[in-house]
Amino acid sequence: MASLTEQWTEKLSPTVTNMIRMDHTHVLATFHKYEIGTSPKTKQALVNTICLALEIHAQLEEEIFYPAMRNATGGSDVLDKSQPEHDGMRELIARLRSMQPTDLDYDQTFFQLMREVIHHVADEEAVLLPQAEHLLADRLGELGAEMTRRRLQLAAPRAGESAYNTLRGRPVTTALVAASALLAGTYFMRSGKSTRWH
Repeated sequence: MASLTEQWTEKLSPTVTNMIRMDHTHVLATFHKYEIGTSPKTKQALVNTICLALEIHAQLEEEIFYPAMRNATGGSDVLDKSQPEHDGMRELIARLRSMQPTDLDYDQTFFQLMREVIHHVADEEAVLLPQAEHLLADRLGELGAEMTRRRLQLAAPRAGESAYNTLRGRPVTTALVAASALLAGTYFMRSGKSTRWH
């Protein structure tokens, strides 16, 4: 019998195809925050955020989604080229991690990664995900829950790094607004506790 945690994970997890779409949206939105004139620290944080998200996403697809699709389809051109595309992304990620944001080729390497990811996402969203929703209709929730459990395992050891990069990747004004909101919320919570309503 499934544990309570497993039952909740299954109920609360998005389907596998929706989870993949959410990952794509997150990475593409982060890509669009990157500007050539951005400070080196912010560039580094954005690149670190994107690289970690892509690594986890690729591993989840390779361990869970692609095998399920191979079993359902026997293989396809898009599926066959997905693994090599992941390998190409990993090479660019390794190159970016060995560089400094001030290096001459940093922006060019980042934009190459961006182009490859956008091409990969387009293939998955136009071909693989609709196929999955047709061929794996009765397993989408189960595969989504499996992917959620595995994501937690992969992300947990790097949660601090992820939070740090997310905070550093935000513009200073956004960070100041967030800090102000946090301080205001803390103030009102404390003052609310000390105030007695009559």
